Amino acid sequence: MPKNKDNSVSTAPSHSASGDIRRVGILFSGGPAPAANAVIAAAVTAYLEDGREVLGFFHGYSFLQQYDPVTHPLVEGEHYRTFKEKDLRGLRNRRGVEIGTARANPGRGIEQASDLKNEEKNGGLRRVYGALRALNIDALISIGGDDTLKTANYIYEFQKHLPPNMPRVRVIHVPKTIDNDYPGIDFTFGFFTAVDVMAKELLNLRADALATNCYYIVEAMGRKAGWLSYGVAIAGEAHMVVGVEDLDEALCTETGLEGSAERVGGKLSLDALADRIVDLILTRERRKKYYGTVVLAEGLGEALSERFLTHVPRDEHGHISLGQINLAKLVAETVGRRFEAQTGRSKKVTAVQVGYEARCSPPHAFDVMLGSQLGIGAYRGLVEEGLDGHMVSASGQFELRYVPFSELIDEKTMLTSTSFVEPGSDFHHLARSLETAIEPRETPSGESETNG
Repeated sequence: MPKNKDNSVSTAPSHSASGDIRRVGILFSGGPAPAANAVIAAAVTAYLEDGREVLGFFHGYSFLQQYDPVTHPLVEGEHYRTFKEKDLRGLRNRRGVEIGTARANPGRGIEQASDLKNEEKNGGLRRVYGALRALNIDALISIGGDDTLKTANYIYEFQKHLPPNMPRVRVIHVPKTIDNDYPGIDFTFGFFTAVDVMAKELLNLRADALATNCYYIVEAMGRKAGWLSYGVAIAGEAHMVVGVEDLDEALCTETGLEGSAERVGGKLSLDALADRIVDLILTRERRKKYYGTVVLAEGLGEALSERFLTHVPRDEHGHISLGQINLAKLVAETVGRRFEAQTGRSKKVTAVQVGYEARCSPPHAFDVMLGSQLGIGAYRGLVEEGLDGHMVSASGQFELRYVPFSELIDEKTMLTSTSFVEPGSDFHHLARSLETAIEPRETPSGESETNG
């Protein structure tokens, strides 16, 4: 029987008997994530077992947003596939994304709720809706990150402005990101697999650093929040981790060309961050340890001064390509210079970026189970609960719950919110407890000074 959020049995009628959803579309958008195919396989299995059809759209919204009944019709086998039972054999643990993915953005240009009624701005959404209805799609399962959630909400809200006699396509969303920065869910599928893959790389670098008396500055994925960097640092035994949540006054002071400190409105200072790492190196040297690893969240790159970002390209959703900033390299070079300036000695400091290699790695059992439950939730939410405009979530012992889009998206800006690592939380404290505690420096008079 369907259950309410408090785990009580729902009295809402099951839509399984009514048959109002006969044909379902499913798409995956944004970056890949381990266990993506577990979500797809579980959802498709549930619908097929119930005698319903599932169409998988290739590469997110790429073809849907181009739809035109004359010039760009959707062709089976080229733009979408109809799932059969044989397609599901061994799919749950398969790497990659069975139906492909892309960052296509049919809601580009939508900045406020009124834009959904503006034909000059809602063209992409109208084409998506037209494509879905041309294929007799009754409901859409959207799998993706915060931008994909935003698009799912656009489609849901856009249909509210359609004439009453036009059919609606119900929308349900499954949260996806290895960054784990999603509100409304404890952990996203693929996060723990990604942490494990990157942590193993970090352990290899740690052994290399020990063998060669050097330091590695490791930049881990995580655009908005530090979940990945913290997880990788904990599991990979890093000696320091800095996430976007750690930006404070001490790190947001920029040194000018003349060497004077200038407050720059919350912009990350490479010099301040490098000095903190130099302090780590000096602390460890006093303990006769001449090696180490430092993990940085790539999202710190967005906090750099504009001069570092001016020529960096952006994606379909307007996001800076963080990988092209190469924060790790900038920090490693700055650490090397400032260490030599302060000590008169050189130190090998090497930059490494990690993340892409984890996105299509074999999923761990936990992520397969979580992904599978979320996929089943996409069936139960639409068919059993009769929902529309909701995100599938799971907590505790994989208990399903459904979060309305309205609780995840700002009504005025139509932007999604972010789940951060809370400074002072037990998870944050765990990482701080395991990294090297930086000792205060000695002043020329022999007195200690605190480390900024």
